Amino acid sequence: MRVETVRDMAVGHGMRLPDSLRSQYPPHLSAADERGWFRFQRLYDAARHCVRGEADMRRIVREAALDDGAEGSRWLEIQVDPTSYAPFVGGITPAMEIVLDEARSVNTTADATGSARVGVLMAASRIRHPLEARTLARLAAQYAGRGPEGVLGFGLSNDERRGDTLDFAPAFRIADRAGLALVPHSGELLGPESIAQTLESLRPDRLGHGIRSTEDPRVLEAVVAAGVALEVCPGSNVSLGVYREHEDVPLRALVDAGATIALGADDPLLFDSRLLAQYETARRVHGLDDAELADLARGSFRASRAPREVVDRALDDIDAWLAA
Repeated sequence: MRVETVRDMAVGHGMRLPDSLRSQYPPHLSAADERGWFRFQRLYDAARHCVRGEADMRRIVREAALDDGAEGSRWLEIQVDPTSYAPFVGGITPAMEIVLDEARSVNTTADATGSARVGVLMAASRIRHPLEARTLARLAAQYAGRGPEGVLGFGLSNDERRGDTLDFAPAFRIADRAGLALVPHSGELLGPESIAQTLESLRPDRLGHGIRSTEDPRVLEAVVAAGVALEVCPGSNVSLGVYREHEDVPLRALVDAGATIALGADDPLLFDSRLLAQYETARRVHGLDDAELADLARGSFRASRAPREVVDRALDDIDAWLAA
């Protein structure tokens, strides 16, 4: 969400935002300890609670696609936990219908507006009961198999130090049977042992972060061998205190190991850093050259659930950019 948008929504709904989203923006965050994560989660919840109806939900989807498109992105996959918005629109099913309908509208007009096209993923929260995750997985399965018109994947978000990953395996089996991409968060706040457990329990196609696989060569080898893509978010890693400096983020180690990487910005509102900045960091800080940056871009499309024609066109244009 744009910071201007969350402020506008707060005014419209008569809500007061924390100073970190107003006069002291951008916030200074660190989630290296439990208290730090609480501060991050408090700001996240403050922004999310400003989304209080259909018009707000549609606005977020539309603006996210426009902002990514303005940076040159062709395809945006957003994870949605509909339980957050269900009370304002009549339930989790209407909440998903609204997001999917707005994504369809964005995709129909993308060429004219210059926005990125949008794919929708559903996500359950680690801090909620695993039975809720099963309910969400069943709902996601109902919208599977419709290409970009439906739900494309199923994730698991929030503080990975909470909950037992194995308890969420039944939900992921439901999603897997429906043909959804399995995209849980893992390997950000916890180390390689968490990633190993996620690989074994959830059989993911991608990992949100997965960056700390570099701390155990055996785990990193398993990630690469399984073809699991890593959604690497360097700006987020530093903002949350996972690494102290940008130089400490082991992006180069992942590239050299042959991992499939999709660079991401995680949460631009709270980290004040968008997708383009991650590529700039990869070049400036980690020393990736044009060919390696092109490989990162290709990896992001190959790891996505974008339609074949979107992927093929993007890969051709990446090749043309590199040749030029």
